[in-house]
Amino acid sequence: MPSAAERTRTLVQSTCSAVLLIPGLDRAAPHQLMPETRTVGPGGEVLLVLPAGSPAVRAAARAPEDGLTAVLELADVAPVSVPHRIRGRAWLSGALTLGDAIPAEAGRTALRLAVGEAHVDDLWGTGRVEPEDFAAAVPDPLTEHEAELLQHLHSTHGAEVRALGGLLGKRSGSLSAAGTAAVPVGLDRFGLRVRFTGVRCFDARFDFPEPVRDMSELRRALHTLFDAASH
Repeated sequence: MPSAAERTRTLVQSTCSAVLLIPGLDRAAPHQLMPETRTVGPGGEVLLVLPAGSPAVRAAARAPEDGLTAVLELADVAPVSVPHRIRGRAWLSGALTLGDAIPAEAGRTALRLAVGEAHVDDLWGTGRVEPEDFAAAVPDPLTEHEAELLQHLHSTHGAEVRALGGLLGKRSGSLSAAGTAAVPVGLDRFGLRVRFTGVRCFDARFDFPEPVRDMSELRRALHTLFDAASH
């Protein structure tokens, strides 16, 4: 399974929603504190771009030289319609400063969050992440395409995904022929997560023979998985 640091890094570099939590800005509208873009610098710092008039930018400009305390909160929502759509959350706390050396378009300002600690709570479990582990972690190679891949599997390969229930052994008894849906809810280099809903609702992980590194390897891994379910 991916480490807590890898999962946190993947969320930061994914398209999931994010908002800055800054003491004293509780009354600011949430959309004013949502970065338009976010990237991770070579030292593990998180680089955020916001409108120049954002309350977060104004607060960072008035802050002491060592910055102000802030938390970047991320919420990961499944890109397919399924019960309990929130797949995970992550929180990265640290010192927020102006990123004067970071290029930004006109009307935009870059901020720099020096990560002091991070936590993740997702479908894998909970975990604390140290700054050096976050800096060294690599995001999942499928994160850029995960949303469209899950939507494609759900809309085009529903029968194959549903057939994976036959690989559950004793757990397949939890599935009833009528009213059971199988929705692909997560995809990473290690395998596919499917949520079975009906009389009961539960997740099942279907591991690939080995971790995949790109789309070509993913296609082969999925074909292997679906072939196993069809026999």
